[in-house]
Amino acid sequence: MKRQDILGLKVDPITFEEITNKVISWANSNQSKYICFANVHMVMESYDSPNFRKIVNEADIVSPDGMPLVWMLKVKGFKGQNRVSGPETTIRICKEAANKGIPVGFYGSSEEVLEKLTANLIKMFPSLKVACAISPPYRELTEKEDYEYTKLINSSGARVLFVGLGCPKQEKWMNIHKDKINAVMLGVGAAFDFHAGSIKVAPKWMQNLGLEWFYRLLQDPRRLWKRYAKHNPRFIILGLIQLFREAFQKKGL
Repeated sequence: MKRQDILGLKVDPITFEEITNKVISWANSNQSKYICFANVHMVMESYDSPNFRKIVNEADIVSPDGMPLVWMLKVKGFKGQNRVSGPETTIRICKEAANKGIPVGFYGSSEEVLEKLTANLIKMFPSLKVACAISPPYRELTEKEDYEYTKLINSSGARVLFVGLGCPKQEKWMNIHKDKINAVMLGVGAAFDFHAGSIKVAPKWMQNLGLEWFYRLLQDPRRLWKRYAKHNPRFIILGLIQLFREAFQKKGL
């Protein structure tokens, strides 16, 4: 389907089945690709930064991970669109990878989180092959360090690489490493913490109402309040302006 513009970010109307099938197909054919999971935070980061917007728009898939984006797609005519989130996609792809013998890898977060994450996923899918689980330093890497980590990932044989560096760092990393990393890269952010049990997942009803951000804010207010205070009100205002403008254009006004 044609990508849809949401404040300059090009988002794909897509389903869990479609994204999972794409990833498995690319992994089987040894293709280097990267996938972004867009929410309000990512949309507003891209709105504020043309360079970051270019990075996300160059992704092979930009999935609607965030109910406000899903609602905008519905208004644009994609009535059946549902949220296709990074955490849920991680589980679905790990299940398929386990069934098909495709090695997966994880890059980002702490060693403690990675240990719990991989243990939980292998418990869920005993045949899952975890080729690598790498916790890089939180600081910017030197050129030599980056080369060594890239070499380590490729030599591990991972065909799918889940990247948990957080937005916008993980999207920039994937963009730089496309055609250097021999795997399909998915920037899944907090999925590492969710599946490791480090962060509680919001109740389904809160997710459906677009209130997952509020649930996360309650858990980590000191880190997240500035982000939500800066981005959420602007997204609502600018999103409504865009939808009204598009509606008037359709009517020829």
